[in-house]
Amino acid sequence: EAVDKPVGARLAHIPDGVLSVPVLIGGGIIAAAGVGVSLRHLDDKAIPRTAILSAAFFVASLFAVPVGPSSVHLLLGGLMGLIIGSLTFPAVLIGLILQTVLFGFGGLTTLGINTVNMALPGVVLAAIFAPAISRGSITRAAVLAGICAGLAVMGTGGLVALCLALSSSDYVPSARIMLATYIPLMFGEGVITGFAVVFIRRVKPELLKGEIGI
Repeated sequence: EAVDKPVGARLAHIPDGVLSVPVLIGGGIIAAAGVGVSLRHLDDKAIPRTAILSAAFFVASLFAVPVGPSSVHLLLGGLMGLIIGSLTFPAVLIGLILQTVLFGFGGLTTLGINTVNMALPGVVLAAIFAPAISRGSITRAAVLAGICAGLAVMGTGGLVALCLALSSSDYVPSARIMLATYIPLMFGEGVITGFAVVFIRRVKPELLKGEIGI
């Protein structure tokens, strides 16, 4: 039963009662630090972008496609990281709170670790890719944005698998199976993010400044 529970989870939404207390506490501390540091960059111009992307994350996560023992949905971590940088942390946290309270996705005790798993890869990878994406040709920007988004998805998958493995060795087989479900999402989200960056570069390129506040 312990092995089946995380396998049937909704992608990165780890439910209550699965992770060990040290993992939950560690995730909560990192999430609080990420939100606290990022709020220093929340000004009047950043509020609308952060709210819109938080809403987009909330809606995108509602539409899941069954893949094996789990289900996949868009995470938008790479795209959020490229546009709002470290503000991805509060944007994801707000979306997760609403999803947990309104629809029961994930859990209240896992809000911290779920926020870290979904936000951290996008923020880190965007910091690496953003300077190159904001300059050069649009085609190059689209390819790099797609790679950034795809790697962010696999980063989330890796963190989820790590959390399960650290909580119990019984979860290791489940974590391996669950990690495989991220592969099709990696390519799908890469394509969607690539097209989104092309549109942004043509319509409002200043959104991609190449500077990710951390």
